[in-house]
Amino acid sequence: MTMQPLDISWLCGEYAEECYSFIYVRATPEQVVARLGGRWEDFTSGPFPDNADHYSRGPLGVTSVGDWTFVFDPDWLGTDEDVITRLSEGTRLISQAALGIKCMDYFYWCEDGEIRFAWGGDEGYLTEIPDELVDTMTEIDRLFPSSPRLYEGPAFLLVEHLTGIRATENLLKGSTFIWGVVPKPTKS
Repeated sequence: MTMQPLDISWLCGEYAEECYSFIYVRATPEQVVARLGGRWEDFTSGPFPDNADHYSRGPLGVTSVGDWTFVFDPDWLGTDEDVITRLSEGTRLISQAALGIKCMDYFYWCEDGEIRFAWGGDEGYLTEIPDELVDTMTEIDRLFPSSPRLYEGPAFLLVEHLTGIRATENLLKGSTFIWGVVPKPTKS
């Protein structure tokens, strides 16, 4: 597989100081909202935010991208291991989260309730690289020899490899999202 880096300057520019999670779940938007404890009928339609400050710590947005649901969460929901493993039960979930101003980023690949791969903040790899990702990680290292933070490009290539979704500005800003609030996760 030949990977091509994508331009994420729009994200690093507009969202560089804000926290966000991008969560990809192979399920319907209604299923994802229900698994998060939300009520689909309480969500309303709207665009992807042009101004990250407008949604800071606000509602989350969901939209369909093929067989996947893309979740934009303006908080750290995508780093809550209890939440993402529960969301991945019976399916695949990919989560990337970043707080650019503090150079913090996280990445998770979950399958059927289990974390398969994780990268976290300054700690780097939180799990061993699975065999299925070795070639991909080698290609990413070739494309990004200076080893930038995952949110500066490599995470998007991992997402594309694991989901088939190329998360471009046009894709996200051209999609209609359904926005709403889900309960704060409780620790089990």
